[in-house]
Amino acid sequence: MQSIGIIGVGSYLPEAIIDNAEIGRGAGVTDEWIVRKTGIRERRRAAPHEATSDLAVAAGRRALESAGLTADQLAYVVVATSTPDRPQPATAALVQHSLGAGRAAAFDLNAVCSGFVYALKTVEKLLSGASDGERRHGLVIGADLYSRILDLSDRRTAPLFGDGAGATVLGPVAPGLGLRRISLVSRGDAHRLIEVAAGGSRRPASQQTVAEGGHYFRMDGRGVRDFVAGALPAEIGRLLDEAGVTPDAIQHFVPHQANGVMLAELWPDLGMHRAALHLTLERYANTGAASVPITLAELDRKGAAALGDLVVLAAFGGGMSLGVALLNWARDTPAAGAPPRVPQLLAGGLPVAPLAP
Repeated sequence: MQSIGIIGVGSYLPEAIIDNAEIGRGAGVTDEWIVRKTGIRERRRAAPHEATSDLAVAAGRRALESAGLTADQLAYVVVATSTPDRPQPATAALVQHSLGAGRAAAFDLNAVCSGFVYALKTVEKLLSGASDGERRHGLVIGADLYSRILDLSDRRTAPLFGDGAGATVLGPVAPGLGLRRISLVSRGDAHRLIEVAAGGSRRPASQQTVAEGGHYFRMDGRGVRDFVAGALPAEIGRLLDEAGVTPDAIQHFVPHQANGVMLAELWPDLGMHRAALHLTLERYANTGAASVPITLAELDRKGAAALGDLVVLAAFGGGMSLGVALLNWARDTPAAGAPPRVPQLLAGGLPVAPLAP
């Protein structure tokens, strides 16, 4: 089967920057409290006229440009999101139309913050099994606009989230490069840890659901931490073991940007002592399904990964869902100004590869 890898990356962050002082006033907390609890200092907020599809289109255009492709060469456009423009049609259909990808099949995928990794595996399988003559490129976008579903008075959620989109183009790569193994796990018995309770077929929108705040995002933060601590290190270890790769061989780790303090607690258990840990949460906060591809785009922009480097992606989100991917970096990007492996510390003593200015 044809090897499939990431051949283009791009991201889009809205212009408006919301610092901790501003978000903290509504939530009744201070900048110091937010940094100490999360490692987050600011986040981006979409303009009133921007929807999830707008962010996705901008990121998708940048990914196509970096891959040197045009939209009409795409076989698939997949948008991973839990904040679609509307219930119907799929946000991906709007993105496909705006990009001019008229020959591509377009659909959404919702695994909440794990959605991007789920979409990677879906499109990889579709492309690797393509027959001769079929198009072999796909656009995978993670995009979320959480500012529209947050209760800004809830200190458990309001400081954590930002808006943004990240995109990757998948296509054929040389043997030995590209996506090697992707593991997807769902634990539906824990689905109540993260939810938006109203607005679907079980509890349609009504005056009562609005009055009750049923359309806001809610999360059991301690429950999520316990779930991730118990499941993620074991799943990463299992995937690497099945791939015949030791943790200390990994050169880059790109996790879901949920909470810097939680990642600091997890990091020692992962065994990736030689890896650069790439974080963007200090500036962008948790951007849902967009957080992994946004961070990949920053990694690429810095030229931090060399051709063939081993990279692990790890995401977790509502459902509860986990997605872990092992890949050999397939883009030969210049390494000018690349940071050292472990250049500074974030909250909780967490080593982090910083963002370029």
